[in-house]
Amino acid sequence: MNDWINNKLLPPIMKFVNTKAITALKNGMLVSLPFIMVGSVFLLLSSFPLPAVANWMNATGLTPYWTQAYNASFGVLAIFAVVGIAYNWVKDDGFEPLPAGMTALVSFFLIMRPTTAVMNGTKTVISAAQAPTMLGGFIDRTWLGGQGMIAAIIIGLLTGWIYSMFLRHNVTIKLPDQVPPAVSDSFVALIPAFVIVTGWLLVYILFDATAHTTMTQWIYQVVQTPLQGMTDSFGGVVVIALLIPFFWFFGVHGAVIVGGIMGPILQANALQNAAIFHANHGIVNAANGGHIFIQSLLDQFGTVTGSGMTIGLVAFMAFFAKSAQMKSIGRLSFVPGLFNINEPVLFGVPVVMNPLLVIPFMLMPLISMGSTYLLIKVGFLPYLNGVYIPWTTPPIISGLLVGGWKMMIWQAIVLVLSFFVYWPFAHKQDRILYGQEQAAVDSEAHTKEAEAAATTEHATD
Repeated sequence: MNDWINNKLLPPIMKFVNTKAITALKNGMLVSLPFIMVGSVFLLLSSFPLPAVANWMNATGLTPYWTQAYNASFGVLAIFAVVGIAYNWVKDDGFEPLPAGMTALVSFFLIMRPTTAVMNGTKTVISAAQAPTMLGGFIDRTWLGGQGMIAAIIIGLLTGWIYSMFLRHNVTIKLPDQVPPAVSDSFVALIPAFVIVTGWLLVYILFDATAHTTMTQWIYQVVQTPLQGMTDSFGGVVVIALLIPFFWFFGVHGAVIVGGIMGPILQANALQNAAIFHANHGIVNAANGGHIFIQSLLDQFGTVTGSGMTIGLVAFMAFFAKSAQMKSIGRLSFVPGLFNINEPVLFGVPVVMNPLLVIPFMLMPLISMGSTYLLIKVGFLPYLNGVYIPWTTPPIISGLLVGGWKMMIWQAIVLVLSFFVYWPFAHKQDRILYGQEQAAVDSEAHTKEAEAAATTEHATD
């Protein structure tokens, strides 16, 4: 089984994960992380969970300022994604990447059109033909956040690929070496940028003339919404909860693999929850379109304290283990585990390639994520608010930030449960290691006794 997985299953998966498209997607999405975190702070401030504080900020007029900062960061993440993906694709090919990112941004704006006009304080849906005469045209922020994420990914990938293809084949304008690099780089981008922008203009015309919609809206309705629905299910939770520790068992970073593929969808879910949280004064539920399975569910109930939720194993090792190996690793790993770092445990115990510990290692994320999903579904726990926090945020604090005090208490309960899930398997592992250590000590003592006896016998002779 191990040979089959390592020789047959993992190679094509790793080949896919390391393709240029997936690499550009992962690295491109990372560009948005600082702005997600900044925007999350202002999202919490604009919809503060304590009514007294929220009312005070409303009365003093601070809330609109928090909203402005949220809209300019968290609310336009598709912009960061489209620029970052094209940028990283071209950068990996060894070319100047910034013009490619700007070309992708222009293309992303090009395929959208005004869909909502604000008139006399009310929103009125208008057509593309009406927009220029009524308002002169504007960018609808609706499609700059989660609802435009898949379109941004597609445009970023295609723009990066086509742009690099032009440069690889030297289909550019070359200026003499005496021309300053800044000017020369601008002319290098001229031909590929013109062709790419013209191509996306034709796409816009095609959708507008035939379907009376835009590519962004069509992708959201036909592609993104079904994808979000598939992931936002109990089945999606089960699959992802099992896949991450499954890959880790073979020494492959499961969170990176699964996160690189599923991250954009889960982030799109989170962005919609954040928008709902902001628009409905902190209330997110199924009635207003909230999603249960978002990035926070994975981060705070699947990989919190590290993949496999190994804090229970660490606690056993640090305070109850008899073997020197488990005891020392547990004490060294306890503080890193509180900041969601558990590689010392995975490779030190080890958990990787350990058929005994793989059972709780795969079982714990499934119990945690599955039960949390069901409790949110039945209304016992609140929907996660879509706030994104750094992955090193300690548990309990992270539960409070992403879901309020109920989610904080539930996260604490799950972490305590992890100790009891790991305990019988860790206890067995500890007995094995302790026995090996005692056998080694007895063997060493026997060897020393034999050497001492031989020395005495030699001295007598």
